Amino acid sequence: LLLLQERLRYTLLLLLLHSTDSFYVPGVAPINFHRNDPVEIKAVKLTSSRTQLPYEYYSLPFCQPTKITYKAENLGEVLRGDRIVNTPFQVSMNVEKKCEVLCNFPNKPVTLTVEQSKLIAERIREDYYVHLIADNLPVATRLEFYSNREEEEKKKEKDVQFEHGYRLGFMDGNKFYLHNHLSFILYYHREDVEENQEHTYRVVRFEVVPQSIKLEDLKADEKSMCTLPEATGSAPQEIDPSKENQLLFTYSVHWEESDIKWASRWDTYLTMSDVQIHWFSIINSVVVVFFLSGILSMIIIRTLRKDIANYNKEDDIEDTMEESGWKLVHGDVFRPPQYPMILSSLLGSGIQLFCMILIVIFVAMLGMLSPSSRGALMTTACFLFMFMGVFGGFFAGRLYRTLKGHRWKKGAFCTATLYPGVVFGICFVLNCFIWGKHSSGAVPFPTMVALLCMWFGISLPLVYLGYYFGFRKQPYDNPVRTNQIPRQIPEQRWYMNKFVGILMAGILPFGAMFIELFFIFSAIWENQFYYLFGFLFLVFIILVVSCSQISIVMVYFQLCAEDYRWWWRTFLVSGGSAFYVLIYAVFYFVNKLDIVEFIPSLLYFGYTALMVLSFWLLTGTIGFYAAYMFVRKIYAAVKID
Repeated sequence: LLLLQERLRYTLLLLLLHSTDSFYVPGVAPINFHRNDPVEIKAVKLTSSRTQLPYEYYSLPFCQPTKITYKAENLGEVLRGDRIVNTPFQVSMNVEKKCEVLCNFPNKPVTLTVEQSKLIAERIREDYYVHLIADNLPVATRLEFYSNREEEEKKKEKDVQFEHGYRLGFMDGNKFYLHNHLSFILYYHREDVEENQEHTYRVVRFEVVPQSIKLEDLKADEKSMCTLPEATGSAPQEIDPSKENQLLFTYSVHWEESDIKWASRWDTYLTMSDVQIHWFSIINSVVVVFFLSGILSMIIIRTLRKDIANYNKEDDIEDTMEESGWKLVHGDVFRPPQYPMILSSLLGSGIQLFCMILIVIFVAMLGMLSPSSRGALMTTACFLFMFMGVFGGFFAGRLYRTLKGHRWKKGAFCTATLYPGVVFGICFVLNCFIWGKHSSGAVPFPTMVALLCMWFGISLPLVYLGYYFGFRKQPYDNPVRTNQIPRQIPEQRWYMNKFVGILMAGILPFGAMFIELFFIFSAIWENQFYYLFGFLFLVFIILVVSCSQISIVMVYFQLCAEDYRWWWRTFLVSGGSAFYVLIYAVFYFVNKLDIVEFIPSLLYFGYTALMVLSFWLLTGTIGFYAAYMFVRKIYAAVKID
């Protein structure tokens, strides 16, 4: 038994060590190739950060294989606009190709009609990138440049960065040039095998050098072979949108051995040059939170102890009653607010979002949602949101009962449909515009029906189930009774205004996370990979703590001003950082993105509105529950006659 325990412990240790080495989940197995084995090159989509509209590969007149087959895709891939399809590139493991014509008729060039030429020119002007994959690895373009170092060092070392995909073409003045020749550079890692066995290889990097070469300079023969011109003497392949154009699509393949192991092959794509900025962001956030905690501890502990000691002095009761302070509103502080059903529904959705985001970030941090599993993050988030409905319903139902609500069925329906209904409505309207542009980013009708079935078949019943048990459970125990007649609220100072509160409360949580927000925006709008979930998890924890703390401070000041209408106000004020996220999104749009057309702008602000709404629900819910616990605690500590 002891031996078995020791073995188990050793196995677990090995697993832990392996999981820190790489982020591959069991089930994502490497593919071993022998020499001459075919390595399939597939196309994913065309993207542009200027239009935010992805298109499928064959929306442009590229060379097509005899039979086009699309890969079966998961929900996340469909929502991202990926349409993975086979291509006619013939690539074999460790077999070089100098230059080969892609389409099957070497002596007869491809003729682009005026319509096709216009389309290609338009896509080049819109700065589109083509995304291909080989053995599930995305293609990257190597960019080499000198950093601002000393002159002597410059000669020795270049900085290398990788761009995802390759540019469709380029512009020079008013002329359009298409990249019609692709030089693929694939890196393989030779696996260790026993002496008499054949070597196996694994693909560990996929690079491309796109070139534009004029038809006359590409000399093709009968066997589909071609010769590339000298780099200095060749002219680029122009695409004139006003007439038909003739050109050849060609490619070459070069293999290189690499020391990179298969488990580390994604590091090229995920290496961020600004890890230091992330650490700076985390330290900045921690300092903000400690500063806030210090103020909070000082105010709350010292002031509250003094308050409670004063209020609990038997002999000074009459003096105390004449003073102002939070004890005076004890008979009204738990008076149910207006619209309790809507408040509990929004908080239920906030709990649903909180659970979903926490689990997704935690699972991604453990490495189970790597970019190699395409669409896994989006699929997991969708399904988790549906299943977390049971928790959202439970918390909403219990709070609704505490607020003296009676119509639990209507409350449950409101919880299950209010926030998801707004999200679905905005997405549907945006989707109609994307459909109009024939983009692959448009969610197909069957997928939309499937999402509706998930909403009404999984999420709605689970919310009802949670709501039923939450409503049946004992309501939250409020420590003081509510008076029959509401107390008059004295006139409030200007700084107790709701909007001033939102501005004051939002700035600290936003300050704790805005650097991380920049990387998230870059990942969403500029087709970057985001894989720093360890940092994101820390930032999320800091966000939760800072929202809770600021909410407690704000509710304390409000009760001291003898204003007992804190339910809705706390929810709104705690979500104040969402207002700063909206301002940051506008700043990012103006300064970082080169979007000029109407539909891309509409998409940007539509999706931003959804992000801001979700963020407000999330932070508002965190702040509300922190304030509610605080209010119950302080009123339980004073003696009330």
